[in-house]
Amino acid sequence: MRRREFIAGLASVAAIPLSRAFAGQNDRVRRVDVLLAAATENDPYNEARLAALTDALRGLGWIDGRNLKLVVHRMTANAGEIRKLVTELLSSRPDVVVSGGNTTTGTVLQATNTVPVVFTTAVDPVGAGYVESLAQPGGNATGFMQFDFNLSGKWLELLKQIAPTITRAGVIRDPATSSGIGQFAVIQSVASSVGIDVVPISPRDETELENGVTRITRSPNAGLIAAVGATVTVHRDLILKLAAQYRLPTVYASSIREALSPTDRISLPPRGSLQDMSIAFSKERNRPIFRFRHPPDTNWSSISKPQRRLASKYLPRCSLAPTR
Repeated sequence: MRRREFIAGLASVAAIPLSRAFAGQNDRVRRVDVLLAAATENDPYNEARLAALTDALRGLGWIDGRNLKLVVHRMTANAGEIRKLVTELLSSRPDVVVSGGNTTTGTVLQATNTVPVVFTTAVDPVGAGYVESLAQPGGNATGFMQFDFNLSGKWLELLKQIAPTITRAGVIRDPATSSGIGQFAVIQSVASSVGIDVVPISPRDETELENGVTRITRSPNAGLIAAVGATVTVHRDLILKLAAQYRLPTVYASSIREALSPTDRISLPPRGSLQDMSIAFSKERNRPIFRFRHPPDTNWSSISKPQRRLASKYLPRCSLAPTR
């Protein structure tokens, strides 16, 4: 299945709660406010999601400009800005609020317990307090779970398996969101079992982020984990730059969004090895493939047997391909 078709499929399902909320009430124009943090009109990923949602609603009979008013709010990941915007939009009495993730969902649910809220992605919505349970959400919220907090501990274990000499890891997470707090708490809980000291790094601004990463590099065997969160995504390019500059083994804990997306790598400094690869999906064969950032020095024979075993363990049914 192609990526756009997959997103459209998710959007179609996301549109169902909206359609049900309007059931039997087609006599007036309905208003849906969409919140997208750390997003701009030039962001192809979020714009693709938005277009898919619009198409899915149209397929259910809800057409923007006719019986539906779709109001899109693109904003930074600043908590103060989000709170102000949420207060303003709720004063407009929307019928439904669609939230793009934890960064906005928590703020909306703190502000209202009556307006229906549909979150398109959420890290552990039960643990974050958005819903009572996955089977029976309760309250005024429903949506899609990205993963639960327990998965966060696996990122640290994976970092240790890829780079066994690591003894200290910086965790870039947003301390202002339940998602960021929960992810770090789980990582911290497994740190002693894998022999790694974890240090939180705030992505509040570029200076604070850069200073945090620089402090980590004072340890000879350091690594990084970039957790999931809008404020982390905002500084994606800076994080990649710092990881490369200081040659830090880094786990980017983001779901694969696009082929060769910088956020979807587990990368280490050495060239021409499994440690210098990114993950993509073959459009022709519709399955995962390896793509190396430095193809001239790369061939299968250069990858050691332990690295091959690691690839087989974490990336089953993958094939090898150079970057083009």
